[in-house]
Amino acid sequence: MAKGFTDEDDALLAELGVEVEVKKQLSRTPREERIIAGFEEILRFADEHGRPPQHGEDRDIFERLYAVRLDRIRDLQECRGLLAPLDEQGLLANTPAPSASDSDDLDDDALLAELGVEVAKSPLTELKHVRSTAEKKAADEVARDDGKVGAVGKFLASDDKILVCTHATFRFAVDKFGIEAFDDRLIAVDEFHHVSANPDNKLGAHLGALVARDKVHLVAMTGSYFRGDAEAVLSPEDEARFDTVTYTYYEQLNGYKYLKTLDIGYFFYSGSYADDILKVLDPTEKTILHIPNVNSRESTKDKHREVEHIIDALGDWQGTDAATGFQLVKTPEGRVLRIADLVDDEPAKRDKVSAALKDPAQKNNRDHVDIIIALGMAKEGFDWIWCEHALTVGYRASLTEIVQIIGRATRDAEGKTRARFTNLIAEPDAAAEAVTEAVNDTLKAIAASLLMEQVLAPRFNFTPKTVKSGPVEGFDYGEGGYDPAKENVGFNEASGQFQIEIKGLVEPKSKEAKRICQEDLNEVITAFVQDKTTIERGLFDEELVPEELTQVRMGKIVGARFPELDAEDQEAVRQHAVAALNLTQKAKEIALSNRDDTETTGNTALIDGVRKFAMDVRELDIDLIDRINPFGEAYSILAKTMSEESLRQVQAVISAKKVQLSPDEARDLAKRAVKFKQERGRLPSITSPDPWEKKMAEGVAYLARMKQEAANG
Repeated sequence: MAKGFTDEDDALLAELGVEVEVKKQLSRTPREERIIAGFEEILRFADEHGRPPQHGEDRDIFERLYAVRLDRIRDLQECRGLLAPLDEQGLLANTPAPSASDSDDLDDDALLAELGVEVAKSPLTELKHVRSTAEKKAADEVARDDGKVGAVGKFLASDDKILVCTHATFRFAVDKFGIEAFDDRLIAVDEFHHVSANPDNKLGAHLGALVARDKVHLVAMTGSYFRGDAEAVLSPEDEARFDTVTYTYYEQLNGYKYLKTLDIGYFFYSGSYADDILKVLDPTEKTILHIPNVNSRESTKDKHREVEHIIDALGDWQGTDAATGFQLVKTPEGRVLRIADLVDDEPAKRDKVSAALKDPAQKNNRDHVDIIIALGMAKEGFDWIWCEHALTVGYRASLTEIVQIIGRATRDAEGKTRARFTNLIAEPDAAAEAVTEAVNDTLKAIAASLLMEQVLAPRFNFTPKTVKSGPVEGFDYGEGGYDPAKENVGFNEASGQFQIEIKGLVEPKSKEAKRICQEDLNEVITAFVQDKTTIERGLFDEELVPEELTQVRMGKIVGARFPELDAEDQEAVRQHAVAALNLTQKAKEIALSNRDDTETTGNTALIDGVRKFAMDVRELDIDLIDRINPFGEAYSILAKTMSEESLRQVQAVISAKKVQLSPDEARDLAKRAVKFKQERGRLPSITSPDPWEKKMAEGVAYLARMKQEAANG
């Protein structure tokens, strides 16, 4: 029995007919979580391709990475023990079953050996100086590899200026020629998020050695500086040696001729997602629909039936286009949709559809295809410029994957002015055993959405409002221009940057703190919104005082992330991060409320929202910003898109594990109370009508009580 819970309580629950399921809590280390996440990627690959990942230069780079990872997992007993419950496909077996293609490649001797048939050898038929088929094949692979690696060697020795190669070829070339061979070169690495600071990541190890040698100029390019396995891309020491150049989504959209707006939303469904799909899938929009992985909670475990259900919901099936393999579906309005099914496992059919999608002759043909239904395909590197809607069913753990999916819709094309990303998520079911897991998935999906909104926002340049403040050249301060008597908001359309004056803002002093405030605020915000306690309380704690999150929680996150900064610089970073997050959320709230205003375009909605918020308040100061709950707008969207019953269930799950004040939180509140006393000349009052002052007073009282208890033994 849990402490405080008696037999009488148990009998009372039984009399009431209340059954409580006690679920064993599994505590996993971060390493175990990474191992599980990595193995789940391998499971998805095996499910989508009908076989385990395999080695070979002709294989896709991801397949080869998965194959290496699977070998490593098989070699480690701790991994096999951890992953055995998940291994329904038998991937952990040390000797995977040979595929049909493998047996086709075996010579007669190897085939007999595979069958266990022993034949006495005759000295007359034993060829001692002739290579077997397997040896020839291995030699051919080496020759092919040496051809690519050899080409790198020839390039290094020549006067040629540019060479383009894969990550794998570059790794093999460094292995063969050594890092010294690359001295005095410019090395540009695209898709840099595939690099990892983990010693097992070979590309990361090579790049680390090149950085340490300091004789190359290295350019790292990526659309997302996040990895799905939560590994760091670079070590902090190596990362500090790079100069960051950021090309924001805002700048990208602002530079387009046609596409100007990208919307992000999450919606909830109950029952089967296929029943609610048309609530978010508009057949008139060019759409890529990613259905959930069969191992996920949202899947019905029958991906083919899911596709059939979606097609039936869209209209009447008219057959298959002979030339492309696209499914033809007639809508109730009489329009015939061309749907590409990339979920079909039959290789001939899927290859035909895939080839039709890649046909260069159809790249500029908007009517070539209307909807693409995929599972693991049509993500990174897939180019369909006409895509207006990226619709993903189910929670996605990897922010990188979300960025890649969104990237499919952010291509400029004639007549395409708006694009959107939608995440369709299962509502937590009160009757389900995995309700807590479902709630966690919901919270993570909301966190990912908040992060993407931050990534999409223009850059903020916050400055303290002082008597010396004045207009900055190149910034538009709106109607009436710059007003010296108030806090101003300026916008530079060319650079996509805000200049916002905030009263009481702490300025960063050190060079590193200034760099963080200019370049790394999104990483601070990422850590904040992915903090489970933060998002739970921000969304569902009715008694929450916002400063507990914006000051105490964000302060702890900044302190842990940047311990080398002094207290004043840590406070400056905290204030800048809170200001960026909260101003984006308030601007979004205003933009959504003005959505019916035809004069407000998507390109200026956020700018107008920030300006309106700044004008609506009497003084734009840091205390005001700290009093905004960063999750307020997310909750209002949640309340609109989730059923009332499910919302109550989520709230109940969160409330059931509400944490009381801890010693660490009391200390943090007491530290804030010191600042309060310095500013007000008195201690915070526990009877104050101001909830934040009252909370600080509670922290002081708790700390005093701890001291008294320690003194009394």
